[in-house]
Amino acid sequence: MPTRPAGLIAFALTIVYLVWGSTYLGIRVVVKEVPPLLGMGSRFLVAAILLGLLLGLRSGFARLRVTRRELLGCTIVGMLLPVLGNGLVSVGEDRGAPSGVTALLIAIAPLMITVFRFASGDRPPARSVIGIALGLVGLVYLVVAGHRGTSGHVPLGPALIVLFASTCWAFGSWVQPRLTLPADAFVMTVHEMWTGGVVMLVAGTISGERLHPTAYSPHVWVAWGYLVVFGSMVAFSAYVWLLGNAPISLVATYAYVNPVVAVILGALILNEPVTAAILVGGAVIVVGVAIVISAERVRTPAALAPDPD
Repeated sequence: MPTRPAGLIAFALTIVYLVWGSTYLGIRVVVKEVPPLLGMGSRFLVAAILLGLLLGLRSGFARLRVTRRELLGCTIVGMLLPVLGNGLVSVGEDRGAPSGVTALLIAIAPLMITVFRFASGDRPPARSVIGIALGLVGLVYLVVAGHRGTSGHVPLGPALIVLFASTCWAFGSWVQPRLTLPADAFVMTVHEMWTGGVVMLVAGTISGERLHPTAYSPHVWVAWGYLVVFGSMVAFSAYVWLLGNAPISLVATYAYVNPVVAVILGALILNEPVTAAILVGGAVIVVGVAIVISAERVRTPAALAPDPD
């Protein structure tokens, strides 16, 4: 992994933390009127076109060329992240999962990444494992206590869909650095988004979803536009760049920080209930991410030991 300035990594993490924390609210607003797969598929396809045009006008469209192996790698990641990850999250929210709870359920991603790391022979630091385990405890408490509660009920079916989506996202995040992909993170993002977007559009059409653009309210269009520009073009590019330039356990901490933003916004804007289970489970999760960050903190070039590879 190349050495990158800690400040640049921190800036990219901040974008992912804050912007993606707000996208759960955006998705919740959009799927109230727009079919989930077509809504998210069009989001990623339009974002890919806009980002591709931006790159082409600035650096020449030759920059977007990729080899067949690189396009295959982008397609695989596009299936795991935008389609099975984000697409299924939108389906879960469409079926009733609150935006704040959805973000908290996504916190299983770092645990699954750790499972994939152990399976591949990679041993994370002990403190990182402790932090992830603590986050899992908070997640389990949230689901169990929230499901039993009378207010702020966590629907089991949509919750399972979101948990499966989180596992797919975690596998995509873990496998991405192991695939043949374009060296340019922005070019990689373009091809991952358009391939994933096309698959979702096809899947949504086959499943019977239909778009009715003139029937959607203005606030739905605002939320959809926010998802295109900030959730996809900006934050997705930052996330893809981080996967190739920062420790995976550090990158995965977005799944712990996003819920804090999502719960606050869901309560303020959509009046989603903030129950004791959400407060206690969320607090435990945040402590877990603090431990992971301390264990996976970015080392300076002077302190970085030579890579044995």
